[in-house]
Amino acid sequence: MDKFFDQAETTNKNAQIPERASISKEFQWQLDHIYINDMAWEKDIEAVTNYIPHLKSYDGRLSESAENLWAALDIRDKLDQKTSSLFGYARMHRDENTANTKYQAMTGKIQSLLANTSASYGFMDPEILSLPPELLQRFIASEPHLKKYQFYFENLFRKKKHVLSAKEESLLSKLTEVTQASAETFQMLARADMEFPTIIDEKEQLTQLSEGRYRSFIISPNREIRQQAFEKLLNTYRKYRNTFASTLSGNMKQDIFYAKTRNYSSQIEAALETDNVPLAVYDNLITTVEKHLPTLHRYVALKKHALKVPEIHMYDLYTPLVNQVKFDIPYSDGVNLVLDALSPLGNDYLTNLKQGLASGWVDVYENKGKQTGAYSWGIYGVHPFVLLNYDNRYEDVSTLAHELGHAMHSYYSYGAQPYITSSYTIFCAEVASTTNEILLMDHMLNITQDPNRRLYLINQYLETMRSTVFRQTMFAEFEKIIYAKAEDGDSITADELDSLWHDLNVKYYGPEMIVDAEIDSEWARIPHFYRSFYVYKYATGYSAATTLAKQIQQEGESAQKRYLGFLQSGGSHYSLELLKAAGVDMSSPEPIHGTLQKFAQLLEQLESYL
Repeated sequence: MDKFFDQAETTNKNAQIPERASISKEFQWQLDHIYINDMAWEKDIEAVTNYIPHLKSYDGRLSESAENLWAALDIRDKLDQKTSSLFGYARMHRDENTANTKYQAMTGKIQSLLANTSASYGFMDPEILSLPPELLQRFIASEPHLKKYQFYFENLFRKKKHVLSAKEESLLSKLTEVTQASAETFQMLARADMEFPTIIDEKEQLTQLSEGRYRSFIISPNREIRQQAFEKLLNTYRKYRNTFASTLSGNMKQDIFYAKTRNYSSQIEAALETDNVPLAVYDNLITTVEKHLPTLHRYVALKKHALKVPEIHMYDLYTPLVNQVKFDIPYSDGVNLVLDALSPLGNDYLTNLKQGLASGWVDVYENKGKQTGAYSWGIYGVHPFVLLNYDNRYEDVSTLAHELGHAMHSYYSYGAQPYITSSYTIFCAEVASTTNEILLMDHMLNITQDPNRRLYLINQYLETMRSTVFRQTMFAEFEKIIYAKAEDGDSITADELDSLWHDLNVKYYGPEMIVDAEIDSEWARIPHFYRSFYVYKYATGYSAATTLAKQIQQEGESAQKRYLGFLQSGGSHYSLELLKAAGVDMSSPEPIHGTLQKFAQLLEQLESYL
C-alpha cells in the first residue's frame, strides 16, 4: 500500500472532520495582525461610526477649494481602508467556522457599517463630476496630494453617464445590505446548514462527505467511490435546487436592477465596464474556445480509452489516467516545490514570499465548519492572507502556488501604490495566480524523469487547462444566456437551469461523454455565479499567464522586470493596458488561441505515451 492510501487510512480512522482547536497554530493564519482581539475590532467599529459625520460635512463644499477636495478624498480613503480591515477580520474569522454565530453576527455588523459608510460618501462622485474640467485641473496643479488621484478622476469621468445624483447614489448605497440577501442565503445554506451523507471509502469504512473531502473522492482510482461521492454530493444539492434557483434568480434581479438604474443596457455591459473591458473580449473567449472544442472531445475520448471503461461518465473526468502514481506531499514539501518553481521570478520575489510564509499568512488545513476551497485576501497596511484546505495532493500544491500568486500580487501592489490605486482588478488578479500554476507545472515536468509520473503530470496539466479555460468558459456562456433571459423578462426556474446546464455539458464534452442526470443541478453549487460575469476572467487570466510564463522562461530578466512591474502597478491603469505593458494583448484572441494550441500539443504527448 503506497502513501496515498496510508494518508487516507490516517484520515479515515476518525470519520469526523477535525475541530479547529486540534490543528497546530503554526498552520493557522494570524488574524491578530489585523486586530489584536475582538475588543480592538469593536473599538474601531465605534471610531468609524463616529467619524462618518466628518466626511458628510464636506457635502456641497468640494468645489470651494483644492484643500477641501483633498481632505474629503483622504477621509473617504481612510474610512474605506478601515472598514476593509474590519470586514476582513470578521469574515475571515467566520470562514474558520461558518457555523460560528459570533462571527456571523460580527460579519453582519460590519456589512451594515459598510453600507452606511458607502452611503456617507455617495455625494462625492456626482459632485466631482459636476466640477468644470479646467477647475479640477487647477486643483490638481495646486494641491500635490491630488496628483495620485489623476487616474481615479480619469476613470470616474469615463463612467460619468452611469453615475447618478448624490441623493440617488446615497440611496443605492443604503440598499446594498438588503440586496446581498440572496448571496448570503446561498452561503448559509450551502456552507453551513446543508448536511452531506456518508460514503464508503477505500477502507470500506463510512466517512462523512464534505465539499473539502469531495475533491479527494472524485479523483479516486476506485470508480465506485467517485461515483458514490458524485451522486451523493450533487443529489444533496438537487434536493434544494428550487431554493438555489430562487437565490440565483434573486441575485440576478439585484444585478439587473443596479445595471438599469445606472443606465447600462445590460448587466454584462455593467460588469465589463468596471474594468473597461469591451464585450468583444468576452465574446472572443467563447468563440475561440468553441472552435477548439473538438480537441476537448478528443481528450475525453482518450480518457475513456485510457481508463478502459465501456462508457465515460462525468464522475470519471477528474481521475488521473495513471493509477499507480500517487503524490503524498506534506505541506512543507509542497512549499519547497513552489519556491523552487517560482525561482524564475527572481530573488526579490522569493525573499518576500518566504518571509510571508513564515509570518502567519496561510491557514492550511480543513477543520469542521471551515469555508471550503481556497482564496487570498489582501489587507492594505497589513499583509495578504491565504485560506487553504490542504490535503497532501499534488492539486493542493498547485492551489498553494495559485493563491500565493494572488497574495504576492497584493503584497507588491499594496507596497508600491497609494490606497486609491492599490486594488488590482479581478481581470488582472487571475493572471498573477495562474502564472504561478504554470511555472509550477513546467518545473515539475523539468525535474521529473519517471515516465509514469510525467504521464500523470501531463494529464494534470491538461486537466488544469480543461477546468480553467474550457470549463470556466462554459460557466461564462451559461451566465451570458441566463442573464439575457432574465433581462428579456423570462422567469428562471430550476428546470430551465438544469436543462441549460445539461445541454452545455453535452456541447462542451462531446459525443463520448455520458452526461449524468446528477450533473444537471451542478450550477447550484457554484458560488462564483453570485459575482456576475466573474468566471470568464479565470479563462482570460490563464491565457494571459500562459503567454507571460513563456516570456519569463525564455527572455529572463527583461520579462521578469516587466512582470514585477505589472504586480506593482495595482489599479493604476486599465487592465488591458497593464497587461500590454507586461507583454500580452488580451484584446486579441491570440493568447486564448495560443493557450489552446498548447493544450493540443500536450494532448499529442499524452496520446503518444498511451
